[in-house]
Amino acid sequence: MSLDAAVRFALRERSAAGPATDRSSKDLTKREQQVADLVAEGLTNRAIASRLLISQRTAQGHVEHILAKLGFNSRAQIASWVATYSGSAPT
Repeated sequence: MSLDAAVRFALRERSAAGPATDRSSKDLTKREQQVADLVAEGLTNRAIASRLLISQRTAQGHVEHILAKLGFNSRAQIASWVATYSGSAPT
């Protein structure tokens, strides 16, 4: 099974819990959307904090809120969601 197929399979299993189906289906703030995009780039909380000029704890809080709002439990799911709904793969 390819990585993409595995991610799609894993996300389908979570669909019963109601994860977001598109970028507009959940109310992420502008900052949370920025953080989600950076998570998709593979940045750590420390790197996100540095890029956005916020504290590492604030970055962690944003990631936690994104996970909760989207019904996910991993950064990989955020990255997959961004790649699927942003129209392009993360860089």
